[in-house]
Amino acid sequence: MFKKILRLLLTAIGVTVGFFSGVALTKTKFIQELGYFETTLNQVLLLIFSTLLVGLIFYLISPWINKFISRLMEQIEKHFQRLTASEIIFGALGAIIALIISFFVASPLNKIPVVGVYLFVLVNITAAFIGANIAGKKRDDVMSLFGSIKKSSTSSEKKSKTGNKPSAKVLDTSVIIDGRIFDICQTGFVEGSLVIPGFVLDELRHISDSSDALKRNRGRRGLDILNKIQKELNIEVQIWEGDFPEIAEVDSKLLKLAQTIGGKVVTNDYNLNKVAEFQGVPVLNINELANAIKPVVLPGEEMTILIIKDGKESNQGIGYLDDGTMIVVEGGKKFIGEVIDVIVTSVLQTAAGRMIFAKQKDVAQRA
Repeated sequence: MFKKILRLLLTAIGVTVGFFSGVALTKTKFIQELGYFETTLNQVLLLIFSTLLVGLIFYLISPWINKFISRLMEQIEKHFQRLTASEIIFGALGAIIALIISFFVASPLNKIPVVGVYLFVLVNITAAFIGANIAGKKRDDVMSLFGSIKKSSTSSEKKSKTGNKPSAKVLDTSVIIDGRIFDICQTGFVEGSLVIPGFVLDELRHISDSSDALKRNRGRRGLDILNKIQKELNIEVQIWEGDFPEIAEVDSKLLKLAQTIGGKVVTNDYNLNKVAEFQGVPVLNINELANAIKPVVLPGEEMTILIIKDGKESNQGIGYLDDGTMIVVEGGKKFIGEVIDVIVTSVLQTAAGRMIFAKQKDVAQRA
């Protein structure tokens, strides 16, 4: 039904274009010099011919135009489904501003004979498209700019009453799946709101739908942690539904979002931590926090541990403290499965955590 209506509409447009083209044609100097269309009858015949000819052409090409319009509408619909409300609003505002500017700049085109009107319309359409595209891509920067202006205008009043507002914490996928962020927030050490990006939620959903059982469990654990944070903790949680289509990787999107809103990235990903430091984005690393709050062990201290396996070097034995800290005992291989007293000889701090080196107590005392 839609195709039939569109075909009739296109035919009507063709008839109208043909009629006015015939009228314009009869007034041209070339037609007047021919002398064949001086009589009213010949002029009417020319109008009928041009009207029917152009109408027939539009009627014949209407199926191709129908297909083009249908595909264009499908693409537009798919594109708009991916857009957020803020992108649509900013895009519309950008198109309106571009049309206003284009109207004044491109007005002289209307004075060009025949093609001037078409050029004017084409320039306006192009300007509207460019304005909408630029406004949609720069919406986050504009919102951040207005936010910073608003903050600066009221900063003195806020400082006198409540002081500086804590920065938002942007959670990445790894730290959500890890789960320790819930316990940290529960203690009250985290100030400010938690920001959950929409693309992180999409990644969690993708992981929870994985065919691999381990990945599926990790994804579902992450979603459960988010539900617990929202329901059980007295902390503000914001879902950021925007996106950065020009950026492919989730980690890069996280860093861009943190820069845009002036927040900090919370992660336990060592590589993301290093990239963030390079780009100047503040990062809170859960693993660094865990290492920082481990009990301090000094050389010469005694402790009792269970040797559970052999080490990489010959005769080494490996044990662990309750917090997971690895202890490498020289000559401890022969005590695997036994509980022995050891004396700490040195402590090594690595990116992966703290490692303690020790010797059996009797051996250390003899030495």
